[in-house]
Amino acid sequence: MSQLYEARMKIEKLLSQKGGDASDLRGKIGMRTGFLLSLVTPNTPDDAVRLDRLRKAVAEVLKATI
Repeated sequence: MSQLYEARMKIEKLLSQKGGDASDLRGKIGMRTGFLLSLVTPNTPDDAVRLDRLRKAVAEVLKATI
């Protein structure tokens, strides 16, 4: 399983805990990263740049770390 997918699963857990409009928050994260979370699968190859952008976006949008 890729690190990107593991990060996606952590984000999904955070979204379910926060409540609110998860679709809106996913969209905000996607706008900051340049890719959609829904396209990250267990077979998605790791990419250090994408993972870094994802971590930064989560920090900005969800005020959390993954």
